[in-house]
Amino acid sequence: MSTTASTTSSLISGQLKKRVPWLLLVACIAVAGLVLGIAGLSNGGTIPFDPVGGLIVGFILYGIAIYAVSRRVENPRKAKDRLVTAVVSGAFILALTPLISVAWTVLSNGLARFDVAFFTQSMRNITGDGGGAAHAITGTLLITLAATIISVPIGLLTAIYLVEYGRGNFAKAITFLVDVMTGIPSIVAGLFAYGLFSLFFGAWIRVGIGGAVALSVLMIPVVVRSSEEMLRLVPNELREAAYALGVPKWLTIVKVVIPTSIAGIATGITLAISRIIGETAPLLVIAGFTSSMNYNLFLSTPGSPNPMMTLPVFVYDSYANPGANVQPYLDRAWAAALTLILIVMLLNLIARLIARFFAPKTSGR
Repeated sequence: MSTTASTTSSLISGQLKKRVPWLLLVACIAVAGLVLGIAGLSNGGTIPFDPVGGLIVGFILYGIAIYAVSRRVENPRKAKDRLVTAVVSGAFILALTPLISVAWTVLSNGLARFDVAFFTQSMRNITGDGGGAAHAITGTLLITLAATIISVPIGLLTAIYLVEYGRGNFAKAITFLVDVMTGIPSIVAGLFAYGLFSLFFGAWIRVGIGGAVALSVLMIPVVVRSSEEMLRLVPNELREAAYALGVPKWLTIVKVVIPTSIAGIATGITLAISRIIGETAPLLVIAGFTSSMNYNLFLSTPGSPNPMMTLPVFVYDSYANPGANVQPYLDRAWAAALTLILIVMLLNLIARLIARFFAPKTSGR
């Protein structure tokens, strides 16, 4: 009886007020900033103050302080809980910091040329101010769409085979090859597409569909892996119920398995598109450069290249080959980077809407 009372008493012995952890956090960050500032001044101001370093040191001090205070006022169990909470929260903020930094940098620099001309004009006959990335945006959308049309059926059918039909060494070989393709460098995919098309058309080949083939090499394994995992999450009871009603296996896959996992499949396809839409190296090799608008993914004239500009290549070219006045090229590069991020965000939104629309309806909806 006394042991139970002692345990209960230790669990409710004390409680820190809600504002105490926040006050400790502010105090620790302030102390860390003060110490780092004094250290910089003591070296003659040669060491600039680093706010990120101050936050990291402040969080470390906070973890030590909150553990010591909680152990003193509350109990060891609660102190460990607060310490782990501080570590997890600090890790989350640390992981979020680069994302916020990149988003802020791209947004602040890209808004300078985020205007109507940027989306309606190309760089044809433009050497300084003005111009836009309409040709690069068009090329990115067309090549990514073509790569998606190539990759999604192949990837989804491969995943269905591995989950529903694949058995034995052949399925294991496919799984192994998919794993190998997942880690293939993007430049290798570009060289593969270039080598394939150059065999038929010659070394001069520069064409948009070649870029789509190169990107599809990178996209297919991502689609296969994500779709395979989603299909495996479908309960076997649903399949067995369909088989018990006499439904053929192929119809069970079409009417039961795929609709049940469509939300995850759509998300996986979106991640695969996000994986390839920013690739530069393969498009440098096979799609090439151009400053003019090009809507044709294929060869318009046999024996002559038909290059197609994309946003990643546009950003690279603007930085690597600026004119005498560098600033307009940098402004266009940042605006193109911001446009690329917005396209990825839009694709994620579309995928969520598709997943929500095609997800199986339940009685709770």
